[in-house]
Amino acid sequence: MKTYEIVIGLETHIQLNTASKIFCSCKADSWGAPPNTNICPVCSGLPGVLPVLNAEAVRKGALLAAAMHAEINPISYFDRKNYFYPDLPKGYQITQFDEPIGKGGYMDLRMPDGSERRVRIHKLHLEEDAGKTKIDRGERLVDFNRCGVPLVEMVTEPDLRSGEEAAQYLTQLRQLLRWIGVSEADMERGHLRCDANVSIREAGSSMLNTKTEIKNVNSIDAVRQAISEEAKRQIDAVEAGQRIESYTLDWDADTGTLRKMRSKETEADYRYFREPDLLPVVLTAAEIAAVQNSLPELPLARRARFIQDYQLSAYDAEILTSERGLSDYYEESVQLCGGAAKLVSNWMMNDLIRLMNDTGKSAAELRLRPADLAEIIQLVEGGKINPATGKSLLARVEAGAGKASQIVADEGLGLIADEDTLRQQIAAILEESPSEMQNFRAGKESLLGWFVGQVMRRTGGKADPKRTRELLLELLRQ
Repeated sequence: MKTYEIVIGLETHIQLNTASKIFCSCKADSWGAPPNTNICPVCSGLPGVLPVLNAEAVRKGALLAAAMHAEINPISYFDRKNYFYPDLPKGYQITQFDEPIGKGGYMDLRMPDGSERRVRIHKLHLEEDAGKTKIDRGERLVDFNRCGVPLVEMVTEPDLRSGEEAAQYLTQLRQLLRWIGVSEADMERGHLRCDANVSIREAGSSMLNTKTEIKNVNSIDAVRQAISEEAKRQIDAVEAGQRIESYTLDWDADTGTLRKMRSKETEADYRYFREPDLLPVVLTAAEIAAVQNSLPELPLARRARFIQDYQLSAYDAEILTSERGLSDYYEESVQLCGGAAKLVSNWMMNDLIRLMNDTGKSAAELRLRPADLAEIIQLVEGGKINPATGKSLLARVEAGAGKASQIVADEGLGLIADEDTLRQQIAAILEESPSEMQNFRAGKESLLGWFVGQVMRRTGGKADPKRTRELLLELLRQ
């Protein structure tokens, strides 16, 4: 049996998180709204209306182009893409064709095995979304709420080679979209949708063979599974002497199967021509520079800097740069803790992220701010409170109980600072435990932990564990 290589290109539709739609003032995100309630004469395609371009959609599209290392086009145009479908009320879609807002670009993928792959961008353009159809008891129903929602369509070159690589691309793209603030990128709500173009070829060949397009894939796991299923189907067909035909395929997530929808359209089928109701989109050099200068440090660059500057492990750096808010939280906390990068990382990896999971909040949403975390860490490191108290203070500050230092003062949670008092407590325990003291002195030094536990129990956990051990050894060896 021959060895085959899978060749994959992805088409992603990214819903921009603007307040209004791209060509009218209707609310852009109408998730959960009753069907056909978030529409107007413009987005529902009534005769005689004119589109008005949303400037914020242009800015966010340009920002995404910059983040993808694409060239921002100073002059771009909108075009009409003509096709007839029940959820397209005008009979055409306003999109960009040969002169889009972004040209070229790429994304570097970091794979789980440590390898890297560069995925080139073939097209990056602005367009309006269509509506949504569904079948209900044999009837086709159409909801126009989504018509006119601003999208960036981004098409990769055929640079991906497996369902896993496609899943990694979507995972990192979703992270990037949220990082730069252009989309919520929630696949369940349709903010990020993906179609996959799949073909196969003999290993070592450079030929691009006939491809099929998989549509209606609404999760990253489904993309991985659908590509694997289609690649297997194509290999089985070729091995059986059959010819691969260019079809659009529908992915059924419930059954995990693909079915043919229709033959795949070509660009000629859409009869593109310039949109006569919209002027060219002109971005001055100053406007392009402003977009590029507003681009934050990107996730891969920040991850590399965390490893280099803060000496974090690759795993810790990966987690702490998984979202921009968490990454910013970490850096601010490190600065407030005098540069104690690994110490702050330990607290965040072990305790803060657990608090986020328990509360269902992102780092940016927490009431516990970096200054609060730094205060708790410094109380523990300064010997004012024990680590267990420090960990409990995280949740209490988050719940609104006040500042950590004030809680410690009001409730007497601080460690025993008076050494004479601590000596008295230890002496009393030793006096009450003659047999254990005798066994320790006879060589059973594991009893030291038992004595520490007795001191902590008697002092309500307020004894400094390190100083307690030192004093116990001093008194036990007399």
